Amino acid sequence: MQLSALKFSSADVGLPAHAQVYLRLREMVLYGDLTPGQAVTIQGLTTRLNAGMTPVREAIRRLTSQGALEFQGNRRVCVPQLDAAAISEIIVAREWLDPYLTRRAVERAEAPDIDALAAIDGALDGAIRQGDLRSYLHLNHQFHLTLYTLAESPILADLAEGLWLRFGPAMRVLCGRLGTQNLPDNHKDLLCAMRAQDADAAAAAIGADVRQGMDQLRASLDEAAQAAAEQTRDGE
Repeated sequence: MQLSALKFSSADVGLPAHAQVYLRLREMVLYGDLTPGQAVTIQGLTTRLNAGMTPVREAIRRLTSQGALEFQGNRRVCVPQLDAAAISEIIVAREWLDPYLTRRAVERAEAPDIDALAAIDGALDGAIRQGDLRSYLHLNHQFHLTLYTLAESPILADLAEGLWLRFGPAMRVLCGRLGTQNLPDNHKDLLCAMRAQDADAAAAAIGADVRQGMDQLRASLDEAAQAAAEQTRDGE
């Protein structure tokens, strides 16, 4: 399967207005532009998205059904805050999904597809060097999304994408704390394995990438919960 071109923005002027609004709001969730737990008004989102109330409400409805947003009352919504139990479930799902989809991608990828992945990874390296957090999150997601596309397994790819909506906002918070230099990157091993058509090694590389990133996220949430508990005890 050969990928013709990679888009680094989901905005597409050829799409209907309501679809564009959905994609833009979805990106705001994916890349942590909306802070977990911080309520925003629907009117505020219409201003930020420069869109009408109807398409914004429809986008919110879709993202709520996907677990990416939740209603807070008084015409407010927020990104749900993850807890350790939710992270554990996401880890279980990703540890199976990502390696499986990667195996399928190795079986189907052609040389230009691997070159396209390498180009994303090169841009990702640049974002890490520059400390460009937003670009890092965007490009890292694009790298994995390209693997899912190459796998030609749309149902499982949709499941994997849905998980990104769940943990993406929390990952933005984690990256802000750690800095881009301290984030896991096993993409080089993955690319070498893909060029060698070694599906087992590629699956192992992506599995390590997933585990390192999600374990860092779980540890960060544990630390935040512990700090909040200590603050509560100190205030008593």
